[in-house]
Amino acid sequence: MSDDFIAALCVDAVPGETFVSALPSLYIPHGGGPYFFMDWTMGPANTWEAMGHWLAQIGSTLSIEPQAILVVSAHWETQIVSVTGTSTPALIYDYYGFPEHTYQLRYTAPGSPALAKEICELLIASGIEADLDPARGFDHGVFVPLKMMFPQADIPVVQVSLHHSLDPSYHMAIGAAIAPLRERGVLIVGSGMSYHNMSKLMSGEREIKDSDQFDEWLSESCEMGSTERAARLCDWSNAPAGRSAHPREEHLLPLMVAAGAGGHSGGRRIFRDRVMGSTVAAFQFD
Repeated sequence: MSDDFIAALCVDAVPGETFVSALPSLYIPHGGGPYFFMDWTMGPANTWEAMGHWLAQIGSTLSIEPQAILVVSAHWETQIVSVTGTSTPALIYDYYGFPEHTYQLRYTAPGSPALAKEICELLIASGIEADLDPARGFDHGVFVPLKMMFPQADIPVVQVSLHHSLDPSYHMAIGAAIAPLRERGVLIVGSGMSYHNMSKLMSGEREIKDSDQFDEWLSESCEMGSTERAARLCDWSNAPAGRSAHPREEHLLPLMVAAGAGGHSGGRRIFRDRVMGSTVAAFQFD
């Protein structure tokens, strides 16, 4: 699918039309487990402070208030692309060994069965097999960052899974298929971590050099024109320190969805921080 998808980026999806109020697509770091909501004891107490503060101000940077939020999290993979179809999604506390109060966190944003159905239709129309999951709730890659970004929990949220193939071009095609929703007030959010080598993160290194190498390449790639950007991101594993930064790519693939949803829009880095010795970044496609 990679060559076909990259070629398709050279064709305008909606010739002659512009949408002044279209929302961007975002790739954000969702932190580690529920760290924003607990005392951090494995290093400086303010380790996650800058990231939390940045997430909290995202809403104020948007040109319009989202009518709904579509999140692709690193923590849900399925055989075919699945979409949460319930109107009352529960929370999935898919982290282990944390303080008891972190299993009492609440995020009561409603789902949107109508939007979920439309997402499936857009994916299927683009040749991507998709289905509704009527029972699935929100994992911590969804509710943890959204509690920081939109704490009122009054905007409908729908989660879309990663595809089990972990194919970057397939995930860029997912983003391209759902891109029209940006023009209708849907904020598309890829939720992961731009550096996710857990053994190095837990090693106590003060400066993880391969994270700097990969961050430089990733930032350069996201800021390129859409066709070259797609080609480079689809070949991410050959990037400097690519496989070191992501021994397994599930935390990077939400970026592919956000970039695909960006279409011809410019990409730019909107956040950068050093966390647990690694450089971590966020990107926006306007």
